[in-house]
Amino acid sequence: MSLPLQPSADAQFGARHIAKGVGRLTNHVLKRGQGSWIFTDQNVKLLDFTTGIGVVGLGHCHPKVTAAAQEQLGNLVHAQINIGHSEAYIALLRALLPKLALAHPSLDSVFLWNSGAEAVEAAIKLARGCTGKQNVVVMQGSYHGRTLQTAGMTKSKTVYSATFHPVPPGIYTTAFPYYAQHGLPPSTPESTLVSASLHQLNLVLSQQTSPRDTAAIILEPVLGEGGYVPAPASFLQGLRKICDQHDILLICDEVQSGSGRTGKWWSCQYANVRPDILIFAKGIANGLPLSGIASRKELTDKQAPGSMGGTYAGNAVACAAAQAVIKTFDEERVLDNVAERSAELFEFLHNLRKTEAGSLIEDVRGLGLMVGVQFVLPSTLRQQQAAERGAGKKGQAPVLNDASQNTAASAAAAAHAASKDGEEDAKHSPWEVGIAPRMQVAPKVVAECLKRDMLLLSTSVFDVVRFIPPLNISRQELQEGCDRFQQALEAVWKELKST
Repeated sequence: MSLPLQPSADAQFGARHIAKGVGRLTNHVLKRGQGSWIFTDQNVKLLDFTTGIGVVGLGHCHPKVTAAAQEQLGNLVHAQINIGHSEAYIALLRALLPKLALAHPSLDSVFLWNSGAEAVEAAIKLARGCTGKQNVVVMQGSYHGRTLQTAGMTKSKTVYSATFHPVPPGIYTTAFPYYAQHGLPPSTPESTLVSASLHQLNLVLSQQTSPRDTAAIILEPVLGEGGYVPAPASFLQGLRKICDQHDILLICDEVQSGSGRTGKWWSCQYANVRPDILIFAKGIANGLPLSGIASRKELTDKQAPGSMGGTYAGNAVACAAAQAVIKTFDEERVLDNVAERSAELFEFLHNLRKTEAGSLIEDVRGLGLMVGVQFVLPSTLRQQQAAERGAGKKGQAPVLNDASQNTAASAAAAAHAASKDGEEDAKHSPWEVGIAPRMQVAPKVVAECLKRDMLLLSTSVFDVVRFIPPLNISRQELQEGCDRFQQALEAVWKELKST
């Protein structure tokens, strides 16, 4: 385990001069990367299970991607798309279109941009322009970016839009089938969550934004910043049905869940649902800034020339890197590795839950190598048990669940039932999301992982960590990460078990 280091001179300089609005996991200065590892300016070797928040899917500085980018740098760096066709752009499209067809063969028209947020904005422009309608429905817990438009569409945390209001109008929120957001236990049947969420969507379309004013419904097929929650196939299929009934476009934001992250090229493939617009970024160019949208030509042909563009859109070097990414996926059978490592990771996590420290784990979920682990505090467990005993003695209505969970509604109900007629709620109420934040397990696990030279991220307002290792990570490297995670969890359990 590494000893704590004082921030280097470069780190101190950065802290003084980089805008404070940038959040940061560590004070390390990242100097070099190779595969699953990052090396700092103080010679610390870090096992990277963040991959730059799901960006370097092929690991840091993959030799084939690096060589392709270097070669393009020597040929043409900036082939501006409003000046003429870029050879690198065209070559990428030839490689990318067959992958887009895996989501649906109708996705035959592409616009490339730089970042995920820009691509989301491009999707909204296309949806509004080709439908003549203005409103957009987003999911509770969604993350779509930090520009003003996309921050308004982001519903995972208020930090992304707080103090920046008013955000653009025409954005409406509906429920996502995630037990914690409904205040229900992890054991809640999927069909119950899906039915309730589709019911709420129908209410939104009946009460808040008429279908004749609604251009699109947008979602992440795997909720990202909101907690790493895969959307059930039945929910996606229900969305498709509602969109078809009301002439609304379905937009799949695959910025984080695409490019092989979930074990398929696009996570919407699991539900066999056709997106009208598919958004991609992050892993598509393995670290170079590239994003895009794909749709069908009959929609993109409705856009006037000049309505889309951007100085650096579809940069030639990024396009060359993305072409190498796609080629490497095929040559090195990366998706096969995702399937094998995913099975090993889930087996490890499920076995870990059976241990004493594993009692901190409430839920394990995800697809491929996009995996979330949700925690519960020992005190919440005990409080829930006390609430159940109290409800049984007093003949009260049962609380929301018969198992522990870290959700606002159920935890508040448990606290009320455990107290004397609720008189001690203020003293004993557990965590209420966004109101009175309480101690969480996830930040402690992240900190313990960092002590063991492992980078891991928490996510959402709920108590969740996310595993985002390289898609080509070796069995040995994955096991090393699992060992460090278990050690970190055991250290946190030792601290919390008596709280």
